[in-house]
Amino acid sequence: MSKRPLSPEASAVVAMARSGLSRRRLLQVAGITGVAATAAACGAGGGGTASSSGAAPGPSPAQDLSDTEKFVNWANWPLYIDVDDATGAYPTLEAFTAATGITVNYTEDINDNNEFFAKVRAQLESGQSIDRDIVVLTDWMAALWIQSGFAVKLDKAAMPNSANLLPNYTNVSFDPGREYSLPWFSGFGCFGWNKALLQEALGTDTLTSLSQLWDPKLKGRITLLSEMRDTMGIIMAAQGADPSNFTDDQFQAAIAELQAQIDSGQVRQVSGNDYIAALETGDVIAVIGWSGDMFQLGDDFGVGLPDTGGMLWTDNMLIPSVATHKKNAEAVMNYYYDPKVAAEVAAYVQYVSPVAGAKEAMAAIDPALAENQWIFPSEEKLANSFVFMTLTPEQDVAYQREFQKAIGF
Repeated sequence: MSKRPLSPEASAVVAMARSGLSRRRLLQVAGITGVAATAAACGAGGGGTASSSGAAPGPSPAQDLSDTEKFVNWANWPLYIDVDDATGAYPTLEAFTAATGITVNYTEDINDNNEFFAKVRAQLESGQSIDRDIVVLTDWMAALWIQSGFAVKLDKAAMPNSANLLPNYTNVSFDPGREYSLPWFSGFGCFGWNKALLQEALGTDTLTSLSQLWDPKLKGRITLLSEMRDTMGIIMAAQGADPSNFTDDQFQAAIAELQAQIDSGQVRQVSGNDYIAALETGDVIAVIGWSGDMFQLGDDFGVGLPDTGGMLWTDNMLIPSVATHKKNAEAVMNYYYDPKVAAEVAAYVQYVSPVAGAKEAMAAIDPALAENQWIFPSEEKLANSFVFMTLTPEQDVAYQREFQKAIGF
């Protein structure tokens, strides 16, 4: 999954509930509303007071029970860690527990940044436990948590492997020096498709352009991402705009195209990771999705950047302000910044590793993967991708409002 800088909009949750939205969509709208409210309250355009690091004071950190409770709760996205396909176990997590005695309660309960935030916002604001000691959030949502005081500063002395962070990830605008976060993986917003079904529908097993995705032969058989920056970035790039530096008019032109495709029935659904199951069942033929997901689906599925460019994002590990196992969480983060461990996970998830030395370690695991452009991208591949433009709070609220209106939230 990241993808991006500040955050979303507002819209009447009660009114939405009356309109018959699914519970998942209602949660997502609630999350967007909460993001806008939190951004205003914590100084993202409002009158809140931030610390010198840019993080708001937030609730006082929770008591750390790591010395007496040898476990840690980790919330992550689906398909985002190595799995033993035969047993369903997580090999690197089992190795971590064997080495440290710390058990990891690992859950794949982040499907969408806004949806997840909706589930935990009230507890974060009141300083109550969310039963999670590590969360993995996309850049723009990580920015919101840090600026809102919902993340705690990391003890780098307890995490010597954090020195293996690649230099280009170090001084991000939302967390200079990486005081509060460490990247988990980066990846691409791109095309994914079922090769056989695409061949049957379009006469080709390769998807390269947005015009192909909009082909009437795929009507009702495509999905788009509910992450606004990925979907809108790809549409704007196809229209000739630069998603890293665009105007209001260019955004509106892309919204108009999105709206037309949804109104025509071309788009079956706009979702988070839900698209994976729809691809597997054949209900969906092609998607705007995330690169690593497609590789994990296997050889029957294709993945590629649009010829007009895809999106590049980063997902980040943070420790919530209400976490009760901070030292245990830091031990986990330190473990995954060992290049050998990072390479083992990257070999499975096939997202872009932020860990220096992982490529060299990968060569010992699988020399072909060490040359895989989706894990260790070349300058050429990076040049055909965009990082979404940094938005002001006002822009973010306005753009999210337009996007949510278009997709029917």
